[in-house]
Amino acid sequence: MKKIIWIGVTAFSALLITSCQKALEEKPFSFLSPENFYKNEGDAKTAIAGVYNALYTYDLYLQPMWNLTILDDDHVSGADWFLGTSGAGNPQAYWGVNGPWVGCYTVIARSNTVLENVEKINESIDVEVKTRILGEAYFLRGWAYLQLVQLYGGVPIRLKSLSMDPNNNVPRSSVKEVYQQVIEDFKKAETMLLPFGHAKAGDPGHATRGLARSMLAKTYLTMASGSLAAGNVIVRGGTDNGNYTHTKSVVAGLEGLNSKLYFEQARDKALEVINSKEYTLFANWKDIWSKAGRNKQENMWQLQSLAGTQFVNNLSVYFSAYSTFGRGAVWFTNNHYQDYEEADKRVLDGVAHNYNTNTGAPYFYPSWQAAQYKVVNGINYNNNGTTDNRAYTIKFADVNDPTVANSDAFYPLMRYAEVFLIYAEAANEAAGGPTAEAYAQLNVIRTRVMASAAPAGMSQEQFRSFVLAERAREFSLEGIRRFDLCRWGIYTQVMNKISAGQNNISKVRAQRNMLLPIPLSELNSNKSIAGNNPGW
Repeated sequence: MKKIIWIGVTAFSALLITSCQKALEEKPFSFLSPENFYKNEGDAKTAIAGVYNALYTYDLYLQPMWNLTILDDDHVSGADWFLGTSGAGNPQAYWGVNGPWVGCYTVIARSNTVLENVEKINESIDVEVKTRILGEAYFLRGWAYLQLVQLYGGVPIRLKSLSMDPNNNVPRSSVKEVYQQVIEDFKKAETMLLPFGHAKAGDPGHATRGLARSMLAKTYLTMASGSLAAGNVIVRGGTDNGNYTHTKSVVAGLEGLNSKLYFEQARDKALEVINSKEYTLFANWKDIWSKAGRNKQENMWQLQSLAGTQFVNNLSVYFSAYSTFGRGAVWFTNNHYQDYEEADKRVLDGVAHNYNTNTGAPYFYPSWQAAQYKVVNGINYNNNGTTDNRAYTIKFADVNDPTVANSDAFYPLMRYAEVFLIYAEAANEAAGGPTAEAYAQLNVIRTRVMASAAPAGMSQEQFRSFVLAERAREFSLEGIRRFDLCRWGIYTQVMNKISAGQNNISKVRAQRNMLLPIPLSELNSNKSIAGNNPGW
């Protein structure tokens, strides 16, 4: 009897072709055997589109993936009804707590199916396209394992589809083994994918060669910082927003790695991307977040969306000043706002300083800059000095229709700006202090948003801390901060220094909060996993 598998046939990759005019089309999943389905280039394209489609579910980026990461850091605040679970260190109370595990393994399963079957197509397919599709499958599988190892620690490694290996009982591999699988997949991907802008590189939102290299650099950096055995990181925070020195700890499972070697590899791979000139930064930081800027220049990889289809999300109403709730449910803290210099365009242009709610009520932010924002063009705006101090980002606000609950916001999965900061951080650690080139790449990001460069003459520890803070300023509310604190081994220290954050959101974290709980469904079905993560 032929084994039957699910094959996703959603034409997700068709998104935004020809200036966003081509609508997404979806066909229902079908029971098909590989022999009947994988016949030609069209089938291969449909199959890889089905892998990307797994990102756009209620397991991953329709909410759980960003809810469990963005809402859980030292710089986020918001409505207690929304941040009271994962945002307060209680992810098990959140309805989507199992989402990342289920969603990432869906990506892995579909990637495995593509790898097993597209390789067999030898007729009616362009060789470059075939190789690129296989590269995308390796990339997506590597990406999924990278998310899993950061969120759950060691996990089962499955490199075959269930039709090829139906065994549910696969033990957890070690953290190091999972990272090595991530590296192997990204390395394969970078040799098979095509450069950004190539005619056969795939539709918008698909992986390209530079993206694979960038994610490989990020993987090296994560391993390097996680395994570094000694050092301090200075973080601005606590209840008084002071500068506190935290002693880093080694991330569990990464003990004994040659951190210097991995920093060097992160530095060199990031420089390879920079020197390729495949990507460019927007001259104007605000343009990153415009509809016109989608899938362009530094937006290396974004979650695709399209108004008027089922591929919409609620990012805009949760994060933007204007919302169907009246005002958004998530903002970043006053303390984080004060970590920016006044002339920094990431707060001058990136924060909603004057806005109206859906009832027309006018507000301004922040209360201590009333001279600048209280009266604008003869209009008076309000701020009560306490609960009205909400730093709403503009990152998800430019959508087709902000008055609806679900709209076409794009979510950044990788930006070119991060490559420069990966280089700066890695070069500082590899050389035992900041090099001239580390400063140069850091200042590429700094001088886009302000006239002043980074302070000269910093020590290794000062530069390390400055880059970490610069990452927080550049990528605020993009789901990066929590991972940064975790990989440097200072997450619980930084969070507990705050205790109760703005709007009385609890920042108290136990050691168990370093990882998410493994779903009970996995523990019940996979007898090779003896127990849950520590504390769960």
